[in-house]
Parts: sequence; C-alpha cells; structure tokens
Amino acid sequence: MQNWWKGAVTYQVYPRSFQDSNGDGVGDLPGITRRLPYLADLGVEAVWLSPYFRSPMKDMGYDVSDYCDVDPVFGTLADFDLMIARAHDLGLKVIIDQVLSHSSDQHPAFAESRSSRSNPKADWYVWADPRPDGSPPSNWLSVFGGSAWTWDARRKQYFLHNFLTSQPDLNYHNRHVQDWALGNLRFWLDRGVDGFRFDTVNYFFHDPLFRDNPADFRVKAEAEANPYGMQYHLFDKNQPENLVWIERIRVLLDEYGATSVGEVGESHHAIRMMGDYTAPGRLHQCYSFELMGYDYSAAFFRDRVEGFFRGAPDGWPMWAFSNHDVVRHVSRWARHGTSAEAVAKQAAALLLSFEGSICLWQGEELGQTDTELTFEELTDPQGIAFWPEPVGRDNTRTPMVWDASASGGFTSGTPWLPVKPEQAARHVEGQLGSQGSVLEQYRAMLAFRKGTALRDGKTRFLPVDEPILAFQRGEGAGAILCLFNLSPLAGSVTLSGVGAVTGPSLAAHLAEDHLTLGPNGVAFLTVVGEVAVRG
Repeated sequence: MQNWWKGAVTYQVYPRSFQDSNGDGVGDLPGITRRLPYLADLGVEAVWLSPYFRSPMKDMGYDVSDYCDVDPVFGTLADFDLMIARAHDLGLKVIIDQVLSHSSDQHPAFAESRSSRSNPKADWYVWADPRPDGSPPSNWLSVFGGSAWTWDARRKQYFLHNFLTSQPDLNYHNRHVQDWALGNLRFWLDRGVDGFRFDTVNYFFHDPLFRDNPADFRVKAEAEANPYGMQYHLFDKNQPENLVWIERIRVLLDEYGATSVGEVGESHHAIRMMGDYTAPGRLHQCYSFELMGYDYSAAFFRDRVEGFFRGAPDGWPMWAFSNHDVVRHVSRWARHGTSAEAVAKQAAALLLSFEGSICLWQGEELGQTDTELTFEELTDPQGIAFWPEPVGRDNTRTPMVWDASASGGFTSGTPWLPVKPEQAARHVEGQLGSQGSVLEQYRAMLAFRKGTALRDGKTRFLPVDEPILAFQRGEGAGAILCLFNLSPLAGSVTLSGVGAVTGPSLAAHLAEDHLTLGPNGVAFLTVVGEVAVRG
C-alpha cells in the first residue's frame, strides 16, 4: 500500500539497548532480529532503528564515520540484510535513522577537508575565518554547551558544530555534499529499507553571512541550565534552503516508494514548522518535542493537535510522548496519576487515539520509567556536561527488560547501562497475557486503532472543562467519541448522541446520559447522533 505510513504506528528501537546476542553487554542487529516477532505481535506496523553505522561513538552513533557500513559492535551488513528480510517476512516496515547534518570528525571527508583550504573537499564542511580579535565568527552556541565554533590550527579557521566538537557540520550550500548525501540514501534504499528518519532535519543549512542570533524574545526569570535555550535560533538553523533540499530528497524517495520522518529540533514555532516540512513534495511526516514536555492538560493537547491540522491541512504529523532524548513520559507525568501504571495505560489510550501517525519508544509499552543514574554511570556527553540538571539522556536509554532474569534477559554479560530494580520489575514476560497490565493495554489499543476511525478519521474537539479532554474521531457510522480524565481524581460528564462504551476503555461507567470517569479514566463510545458533552 503506497500510503501505508499514514496513520501507522512505528516502534523506535535503540539498537544498543534492545537485545544483545553475543554477551558483550551491547545490543546488536542479530538481537533485534530475534525480537522482531514480539514487535509484530505487539501490533505496530514499522520499526525505526536508531543509528547502527560505523562510528567512534562519541555521541552513541549520532557521529557517523561511514554512512554505508555497520559498526562492528552491532554486527555486519549481512546481519542487517537478515534483519530486514525477517522484518518484511513478518509484515513490518523498516525505517532507519539518517544523521546527515553533521558527521564524525573521523569521517574521511572531514580529514580531507581540514587538511587545507584548496583540497577537493575543502568546502564540504562549514569553515569560517575568525573575527579581527580572533574570536569565532558568530555567537552561535552548541546544543551540548559552549560555542558552536572550534578553532582548527591546520586551516587557521573555525569549523561549525551544532553538537559535539567531534561532530562537524556538513556544508549543504555545496551541491556536491547534497549529491553525496543522496548517494548514501540510495545505498540503503537498494538494500530494501522502507524509509528514513532524518535527525535534526531543520539543521542542514546555516546563514552564509554568519549573523549573530538574537536573544530569545521570551522573558525568562533566570538563566537556563543550558544557555542554548537563551537564543532565538534565527541564523544557525531553520533556513529556507532547508525546504528546497528536502524537496530533492523527496524526489529520490518517490523513486523507491519510500517514506520519511523528520525530527524538528526547535523550541519556537515547532508545530508550524512540522507543517512546513510536510507540505506536498516535502517530507511525508514530522515530529517535534512539543508533546515531550511536562504539560498534561486537556487544553495543551487540544492546542497542539488541533493547531497542527488547522495550520497545515495538507501536512501530516507523527505524534510521540517519549524518545531516546527525553525523560520518559511516565516519569514526567507521574503527579497526574494514581500510579505509574495508571499514567502509562491512559497515555497509551491517549496517544493512540490521535489523528496522525504515532511513534512508540521502546519500553514505553511496559510503563517503563526513567532510571536514576549516578554521575559515574553516565556515558551521555550531554548528561555529563550539564550534570545534575537537566537530566541527561542515558536515563531513558537503559536496556529493554524482557524477563526476570539477571540483566532482564537483555544480555548474558554486563549491560552497558545498568538495569536497576525499578526498571527490572517491568518486564515483558511478567506482563504478556496478564490482564490489566500496561503491555496488554498497548496491545488492545493498537488492535483497536487499526480497526476503527482512530486510524484515519478526522478529529473534532468538544468544549469540556479541565481535566477532561474530549474529541470525536470520524463522522457518521463508525465514529468514536474519546474522553480522557487527565487527573488522579474521579470526574463525570453528561452526554448525548452516544451509544455504548466500547474498546479498551478504563474506569468508565455510563448510566443513561451520565458518564463517570475514574482517576485516569478513558472512555471510547460509539456515536449514534449529534454528540454533545457537558461537564
């Protein structure tokens, strides 16, 4: 099916933490292949693999030194081919990460580029002369702290890096770099991948005049732990040339019938940018970090979902509550629930009811929480740089827990990050087939979404007081009314135009026209007429 991705559910696998097959404590491609039947049975339609390419692992694979090979820690190209064949046999699509805005400083192209100002790849990366006083050419900051510019004595110039100093930015103003990147994509398309997730998709181009970013226009009570958020990133990313480059990528994807997902890394206007990047002829779908914060109000969710489709009627979102870069949502929203399990089950119902495509983060279906790590246990450069706040990314990346054995069935060796008791208690073996478990709620919701208007019905929000969120999916026969009590306290509403409570509802009781929703309650109701909700 050509538009299989539209409304589909993708499961993000972090290869390092999913399943180890050889006892070295690091997950790998054969391990993923072993666990693919679990994902097929869960009910997702696609798997997104975070980077597994050759890398010095300064940023856990998001610093690529060879875009067309597998790092030995994860296996071989032959292992990849076996994995993708097995996925396709099980009816799963495979989407792989592409980290194209920057490479590792150990990539051969960067070694050549920095060797002189006149070599064939001299202009493949972003180089700039110092200001007369020797300082960097602009005030641009790195996401990982400090200046986004590092001095190179060989060229007597600065090079740009939006992340680590070992992650130099490629220069997409150079058409040869674009052609090279398209060649990398074609390599994986020829191996059978079904699409790409583009990392930092709004970072490809920079202002060629290197103009300073202004201060963030939003008033802040105090300085942020990471000063990157104190700038309005007008010139170091989000350039109009980004969209033209995306259109070139789309031409290649259409040649293969492949799909695309873009990560919009931006704290300003992210929903609008998702629309811009998914306009016709550009990316198929985009996600941002808008739903990965601490707000858990009905007004917030309505504003983001309704706002996207109002502002980008021809675009398409991918909604996610968690990923490998943020605190897990069960931990973020703990105060809004009677328990971690209650929050997890309600979040499953909420996310899988949204119009758009959906992405689940590995372990989310177990109600997994963030791991409290000591400084000595950290490997994440961002977490180390800003210790103790904000919380780093290792806390969400700890290994998948499959059973109650040592290391949770992830490895026979010592895991690269610890599996601590709170996480070990939430494992697949203990929840699979267990009525009322978080995993079974996810399985039920995934099946319910596939067979109803939740997958492709249009959304109409209804005005209801906090903490109740209400919206209808679809019109006419088959339409469903969705209600969520986003609170640890019971609530109720009066309804008309609905039939019975249906699907994987939670703590919902309908008596004539009166619906009671228990703490973190969820109700799906069949629509039989003009719906009204009062409460």
